[in-house]
Amino acid sequence: MHAGPGVLRPRHLAACASPVPLVHPAACQQQRARRTRAAAPLRCQAAAPAVAAAPRPEGKFEPQVCVVLGTQWGDEGKGKLVDILAQEYEIVARAQGGANAGHTIYDSEGNKYKLHLIPSGILNPKATCVIGNGVVVHLPGLFEEIRGMKQRGVSVEGRLLISDRAHMLFDLHKEIDGAREAELAGIGTTKRGIGPAYSSKATRNGVRVGDLKRPEAFADKLRKLAQDGYKRFEGFEYDVEGDIKAYQEMAATVAPFISDTVYQINEWYDEGRKILIEGANATMLDIDFGTYPYVTSSNPSIGGVLTGLGVAPNKLGAVIGVAKAYTTRVGAGPYPTEIFGELADELREVGAEYGTTTGRPRRIGWLDMVALKFASRINGLTHINLTKLDVLSDLEEIKVGVAYRQPDGQLLHTVPEDLDLLEQCEVVYETLPGWKQDISKVRTWEDLPENARSYVRWVEQAVGVHCKWIGVGPGRDAIVMKPLEVPVAAAR
Repeated sequence: MHAGPGVLRPRHLAACASPVPLVHPAACQQQRARRTRAAAPLRCQAAAPAVAAAPRPEGKFEPQVCVVLGTQWGDEGKGKLVDILAQEYEIVARAQGGANAGHTIYDSEGNKYKLHLIPSGILNPKATCVIGNGVVVHLPGLFEEIRGMKQRGVSVEGRLLISDRAHMLFDLHKEIDGAREAELAGIGTTKRGIGPAYSSKATRNGVRVGDLKRPEAFADKLRKLAQDGYKRFEGFEYDVEGDIKAYQEMAATVAPFISDTVYQINEWYDEGRKILIEGANATMLDIDFGTYPYVTSSNPSIGGVLTGLGVAPNKLGAVIGVAKAYTTRVGAGPYPTEIFGELADELREVGAEYGTTTGRPRRIGWLDMVALKFASRINGLTHINLTKLDVLSDLEEIKVGVAYRQPDGQLLHTVPEDLDLLEQCEVVYETLPGWKQDISKVRTWEDLPENARSYVRWVEQAVGVHCKWIGVGPGRDAIVMKPLEVPVAAAR
């Protein structure tokens, strides 16, 4: 164990002792600011004493507006929690990203669904799903997804709205994405055209879904957009006239789905309807806060939720951060806690760590608490959903990254913008005991092995946020609800 004094300073959960906990992020942040920061560092033996805590009864989870965000490098299992919570929410909305986001969910009978643009709440027949203005939409791909769901008995008719302000992603964006990836020497893009589509939006020559209602204006805008590709890339080929015709023929099919979703979502809020917002990608892929340039092209953090739907910050009731009990990453970019060799291969197979969108094998790493606390601060997390705890069940011991040691020996407790520095850092680990027991059938907190509960409590104390949901398998029912606990003794 390499951790030295001052490596990790746990924060108590006493501020979250209300029977209806962690409802307003601003209030929770104010209370956190008053907590002492003088506690001694956590060590592996400190996980067990945390069990001496008093569970507090909790009411039904019912914030009117709830946000679910990824806190790592994506693929944390956001779709599963959204699917579960969607049974209680009337509106489920996507705010950013595009078809580069792949969410795998299961229905109550164990049937598997892979979604890319349709919000994960679609399996709730009573939920209305919204694709917000911050999403970039490839309409042919979306309607292929719709047809696939319909063939499996899931209809979206009257239950899916597309923002008239959302920008469209065309096949030309995919072609440009591939050409740009070659120039950038392997950023790790999915080549789905996401970056170029957001570039068109930023340079103000993009085409929005609402433009389909104006055929001549749509055609003119798409022709001008295509000129960028012709001028920028030698030998660029794109049948712009063919695409204009295809989209104009599609317009009548798309029309019933188009809506002023900014107005509609705020009307629903005023009516008191419950709204669930589904994040795509994750904070460490955020174009501002992630490991730039190895990031996505939008803001998967809380800011993207606000601008991607037109929802004011004071309307948010809960912000749930989804984090794996370990970490994964797809594509290139720095990854401090990465595991190599046989252990990485074993965890990849046990956790089925292959991309939903691309099928690429994911890189595997230990839980990185520096990155998780970084994401928690940025997003104002009120709750955590810790997923795939079962994947660690065969390990004798589990490492957790708690700090980065710089080449000069100084400890770094945040994610630096300098990737060269990050690559040179050595991770400082805490080592916690494993539980060596299958937990995939466990459904209550009390039935989890003691060391599994200690691991969850350790994470909870380190971040200072209630780990309310614990994932122990892929199915909808494979989840454990952890009661809110108030430590009865000071952390060591």
